[in-house]
Amino acid sequence: MTQPLSVAILGASGRMGRSLIDATLCNDRLRLAAAVERAGNASIGVDVGVLVGQAAVGVVVSEPLAPAIRQSSVVVDFTAPGATLAALEACISSGTPIVIGTTGFTPDQKLLIAEAAKRIPLCIAANYAIGVNVALKLVELAARTLGADYDVEIVEAHHRHKVDAPSGTALAFGEAAAAGLDRDLLSNAVYGREGQTGARKRETIGFATVRGGDVVGDHTVLFLGEGERVEISHRATTRANFANGALRAAAWLVGKPAGLYSMRDVLSLND
Repeated sequence: MTQPLSVAILGASGRMGRSLIDATLCNDRLRLAAAVERAGNASIGVDVGVLVGQAAVGVVVSEPLAPAIRQSSVVVDFTAPGATLAALEACISSGTPIVIGTTGFTPDQKLLIAEAAKRIPLCIAANYAIGVNVALKLVELAARTLGADYDVEIVEAHHRHKVDAPSGTALAFGEAAAAGLDRDLLSNAVYGREGQTGARKRETIGFATVRGGDVVGDHTVLFLGEGERVEISHRATTRANFANGALRAAAWLVGKPAGLYSMRDVLSLND
């Protein structure tokens, strides 16, 4: 019988961290080797089973990063950009693959991630839900097929606690549309409108952000043409979708050569 894959989860007490812990404990092909939080976090020392409302399992949330990574076959990181970069250094030292779900990286931080991927297998995605990644593929296809005669607008909604806007997933949808239209998103994105904005430029890819309540994540890409519109939407009602996708990526990543991978690679959506 194949031994379960040992997983370390970074950002254990966060919304995604708890979902990842729950999904790992419910998957007999995986073993939770470690759960890590930043120094001073109230969950340190708490059994991970208790943390997610299950029975105690004998693994407690800890703070030291390097030992947790050394005892794991793969790391899953949903933290913050600075913490992710620290985890990358530890993963490089131990040769451990890492799945990154953190968003909000600066261009310079993205370069550091790309450099790290030359030394270890690394998967990074704005969203690990399988449905989202299928929708990203559909958006690129729709943009390429519909062409420049259709205006592209992206609307996203998340819970009141989300700290970045637009969401990383919304930006990924923007990148997918830009790729299909052969446009540069950085040059053509418009993040919100107010006042006398003038007529809409044809090349614009617009973003609108909603924050409130306990919305897990809603995204809609609108292709607005003359006489018709096409909408591609994804609505998440539970974080289990993201957690299961991230763990699928983690299992896929183990044994791969060093490189920068995405969920398109995991799901064979690059064709």
